Amino acid sequence: VQLQASGGGVVQAGGSLNLSCVVFGRTFSNYFMGWFRQAPGKEREYLADITYSGGSTHYADFLKGRFIISRDNDKSTAFLQMNNLTPEDMAVYYCAADTRRIGLRERYEFDYWGQGTQVTVSS
Repeated sequence: VQLQASGGGVVQAGGSLNLSCVVFGRTFSNYFMGWFRQAPGKEREYLADITYSGGSTHYADFLKGRFIISRDNDKSTAFLQMNNLTPEDMAVYYCAADTRRIGLRERYEFDYWGQGTQVTVSS
């Protein structure tokens, strides 16, 4: 299984970006998907996850509704819509996949990870 994240770039504070994560190699609908980020000098941080059909989502509390996770199983792609970005959102963003439904206590134990896409927010 390979994951390819894209959609990062440079955006002004207050702007939006929509990240994509394409999963290659297996049936996408069999994978529970998550998004994470890692800023320089900081640990990787959980953002959101979504169940196999997209019927259930969960978000880190600090996001306060600014980010939206979704998926299109026909396109084997998961998305992370990011709104009202601030310089504190600047990081490398990673998608992750697992056939298991990952609980909150195991949220960093996804089996498969993408290569990351850089998000830069200018003030």
